[in-house]
Amino acid sequence: MRIEESEGVSASRKHLVFAYYVTGHGFGHATRVVEVVRNLILAGHDVHVVTGAPDFVFTSEIQSPRLFIRKVLLDCGAVQADALTVDRLASLEKYSETAVKPRESILATEVEWLNTIKADLVVSDVVPVACRAAAEAGIRSVCVTNFSWDFIYAEYVMAAGNHHRSIVWQIAEDYSHCEFLIRLPGYCPMPAFRDVIDVPLVVRRLHKSRKEIRKELAIGEDVKVVILNFGGQPSGWRLKEEFLPPGWLCLVCGASDTQELPPNFIKLAKDAYTPDVMAASDCMLGKIGYGTVSEALAYKLPFVFVRRDYFNEEPFLRNMLEYYQGGVEMIRRDLLTGHWKPYLERAISLKPCYEGGINGGEVAAHIIQETAIGKNYASDKLSGARRLRDAIVLGYQLQRVPGRDILVPEWYANAATELSKSTGSLTVQAVEGGPLMSSYIEDFEILHGDLQGLPDTMSFLKSMAELDAINEYEKNSEKRQMRERKAAAGLFIWEEDIYVARAPGRLDVMGGIADYSGSLVLQLPTREACHVAVQRNDPSKHKLWKHAQARQNAKGQGPTPVLQIVSCGLKLYSSMFLHSSFPSQLMPLITNLCQSNRRTKANRNHYRSTLVYTYSFKYHSYVHIFYQVSYGSELSNRSPTFDMDLSDFLEDGKPMAYEKANKYFAQDPSQKWAAYVAGTILVLMKELGVRFEDSISMLVSSAVPEGKGVSSSASVEVASMSAIAAAHGLSISPRDIALLSQKVENHIVGAPCGVMDQMTSACGEADKLLAMVCQPAEVIGLVEIPSHIRFWGIDSGIRHSVGGADYGSVRIGAFMGRKIIKSLASDVVSKSSDFSNGFIHDELEDDGVALLEAEASLDYLCNLTPHRFEALYAKMLPETLLGQEFLDRYIDHSDPVTVIDTNRKYVVRAPATHPIYENFRVKNFKALLTSATSDDQLTALGELLYQCHYSYSACGLGTDGTDRLVRMVQEMQHSSKSKSEGGTLYGAKITGGGSGGTVCVIGRNSLCSSQQILEVQQKYKVATGYLPFIFEGSSPGAGKFGYLRIRRR
Repeated sequence: MRIEESEGVSASRKHLVFAYYVTGHGFGHATRVVEVVRNLILAGHDVHVVTGAPDFVFTSEIQSPRLFIRKVLLDCGAVQADALTVDRLASLEKYSETAVKPRESILATEVEWLNTIKADLVVSDVVPVACRAAAEAGIRSVCVTNFSWDFIYAEYVMAAGNHHRSIVWQIAEDYSHCEFLIRLPGYCPMPAFRDVIDVPLVVRRLHKSRKEIRKELAIGEDVKVVILNFGGQPSGWRLKEEFLPPGWLCLVCGASDTQELPPNFIKLAKDAYTPDVMAASDCMLGKIGYGTVSEALAYKLPFVFVRRDYFNEEPFLRNMLEYYQGGVEMIRRDLLTGHWKPYLERAISLKPCYEGGINGGEVAAHIIQETAIGKNYASDKLSGARRLRDAIVLGYQLQRVPGRDILVPEWYANAATELSKSTGSLTVQAVEGGPLMSSYIEDFEILHGDLQGLPDTMSFLKSMAELDAINEYEKNSEKRQMRERKAAAGLFIWEEDIYVARAPGRLDVMGGIADYSGSLVLQLPTREACHVAVQRNDPSKHKLWKHAQARQNAKGQGPTPVLQIVSCGLKLYSSMFLHSSFPSQLMPLITNLCQSNRRTKANRNHYRSTLVYTYSFKYHSYVHIFYQVSYGSELSNRSPTFDMDLSDFLEDGKPMAYEKANKYFAQDPSQKWAAYVAGTILVLMKELGVRFEDSISMLVSSAVPEGKGVSSSASVEVASMSAIAAAHGLSISPRDIALLSQKVENHIVGAPCGVMDQMTSACGEADKLLAMVCQPAEVIGLVEIPSHIRFWGIDSGIRHSVGGADYGSVRIGAFMGRKIIKSLASDVVSKSSDFSNGFIHDELEDDGVALLEAEASLDYLCNLTPHRFEALYAKMLPETLLGQEFLDRYIDHSDPVTVIDTNRKYVVRAPATHPIYENFRVKNFKALLTSATSDDQLTALGELLYQCHYSYSACGLGTDGTDRLVRMVQEMQHSSKSKSEGGTLYGAKITGGGSGGTVCVIGRNSLCSSQQILEVQQKYKVATGYLPFIFEGSSPGAGKFGYLRIRRR
């Protein structure tokens, strides 16, 4: 439901009492509450505001005896480490202290207070416990907000640990007691609310004109003014006169009394009325929040903003701001170093175009009044137990899945706001195969390379051609475009050569985390891939972004080599190739999937380009569907662009140390992703001595989904390395590309992965398993997949990260185990006459001594056979060991990419056991693939997958989601239907680094098996609310693809 206009809040025939709870998260909530409260009081009602905000926020706008302020803080919002960074763990811990531990006393106090003031309605923005207290007091409640705390904290739980996840569940349950939501523009997904009413922007009214404010501040009309507004918090850095262009003034909000300012900076009073000051300014510099964005749009004030870390509501507000041409993003390092001029000058050239309603406070007050009188806005079918059930299911989904991977429910998508047309409802564009396959010939001249019939590469080139068209159109049009689209469109000189590389992800069939212990692994390159386009230009010809140009001008050195990167989703065309023999019985499932994806993913405006669903058959009857996605940035608040002077990689004329590069990219979390791409340049400098004399432009677009354990990071690294090498005429073998890319991830990104991901992405071939011994990276061949066998990947929806604590601790445990085994063997060899450890004398003679000597210098755990391990070492390994205790005994664990935490207790025996047995399982798996075709063959292959899965769990890398998928496969395998079909699915295992991600399934290559995979997908959605991504099919690695050299026709 949407309400756009209101005739005002007419005086009620009944005097009402409202209890209005305000969250403790910043001033933005309090300032918008002011406008709603003001209208309620004008209608003759009493309003009791429960808040932790200063009184002046309310009393400066409302002077009435009907306003009552009760200073109580019932939640804490997000705890900020500084003005731009949220401390996620501290936020959860403080919420626990503020709202969880004293919950019973809070509820008792609030119920008693609500009854004392005889409240007719409870309004919450957006304090969870207020809704529960209202329910216990027998009072109806509504919420007014653009985000909810279950959504915000869900992402924090992923980083801080699942021991905090009950917070998300409790918040979702509290919100379920709310009758309906009054939803503000720029909203996030809010799964706990089923009944929604959309209202216009809520903004504070102006008290004085621009002329009056400037006169009071003694500022002439010809002076350019920027207001520095960081939400009432001191900015924390020293402001300097040279930060501003000549003739400009800066009005500073929230400066401390002791802060000294340069003469061109003016300190505003703490109680200054910000809307008036904004209206008197030419632009604003600050951080995004609802209050700043809504008032900037309302008063058409250009807004220069800096991204904040882990403010999960920010991407939605930013998209709204940029859609209405009101925003300019400033890079954090330019904010801190005072490189403001190009951004301010760009801002004053904007023409903000928001023309929507700004009377949301009045509209919301009218709805609140009518609800208190007795009007029912809620839908009966979505109330009560059903709301609670959905809140819990979706609360589970949110706390297990990062925000950018959630499926937005249908009921959320149905009530679109004025933002809907801009924030990217996913749409399917059916395009015939022929035109798509031939269109690239019209768009680009291919000077080198072959597309190899890959539809995603054709689509990538088609999308690049459209960027060129956008670039031309922008020169003569005022059409609104998202900022990353503009940046991508202007990235290249289209008349010059562009180099394109492609690298797939990988499905871990066998081997997984045993790679860093030297195991044999079997890996399948995925159909989904990353494309990187690179162009090198002489610095004098390079098209620089304005802030980069201004930075060079400030140095006064003339043109120097610059790196510019755009990471964005490109339009991917849907295409259907349906052979006449396509099985009709599968069409209802396909149709249902397509409709489900279209319906439930509307408003996911924060996605990278993603293959939503892929379905294929080996005998060329296949369907694959690409969805168009918007250019909006992800919920992780990742900046879509990155630039740097290539000289930043040099220290005294030499490439900087990897440790310094890691810190360089970590200083701005919104641009940390660039380490995967730009890091390839530093590695080439250090490892191969490459000198980069030209500027470099890079466009990165990946269809390999992140966080699903299919090596999205490796595909980006390998594609980037390959494209840069091609553009600079470097002849590097696929194996070396992989090893160099691993250095990027290990040393610059700082993730302790093995090499199998990069090797598969670089050296793999379509429909073949790459067989590799990871000592360190020896490809021993490609294994043909028998025609009767097929592999699938099913995403659990639980985010996987090789940089996560679980993966790293298991790796450390394995290396600890290796060090202990070496020490035990060395002790026996050096004291061959000492039999106190139970070793048999015969073993110390001849070959036995040689074996022990080899084990005393063991390079890889996988070189130890299972029988030797069980006979001599298994019982000698401790189950767990404290980090400090290990270091005291063994000095170090000899792993260059992980660091032992002295205060942490590590599991040792299970992580050390896993790779020894996994190597044995992989060898058997490889041998079985070439054995005679039989049901026993498939059963044995499936059993090896199951054993691997449970070994992961023993290491602590299992999850309820991946376990659920494996159980579903087992149920399918043992069902009477499967047996009657002669067997369909035979085994499944968690993949890659574990702790979520994707499950690999093996089955018979048949229609029945494919149907069962789709049934598992649907059953998992019913159970968890999450529709898994299905990985199926394969494609060539970067080495087999080579590279394209193209030029625009």
